[in-house]
Amino acid sequence: MTKKKKPKNKSPSKKYAKYKLEGNSLIRAKTCPKCGSGIFLAEHKDRLHCGKCGYVQIKK
Repeated sequence: MTKKKKPKNKSPSKKYAKYKLEGNSLIRAKTCPKCGSGIFLAEHKDRLHCGKCGYVQIKK
């Protein structure tokens, strides 16, 4: 019989990185218009992308 493989540990989500505090105001990252306010868009060099539904917004 083969040995059981140990499951790999998943890294925790970094939702705290999507918020920035400037002065007394809180600045949030863009959220997905299709999925709602809980899903953030990933920032790439030339676009914003939703990992859940695949929505893409091109930066200008």
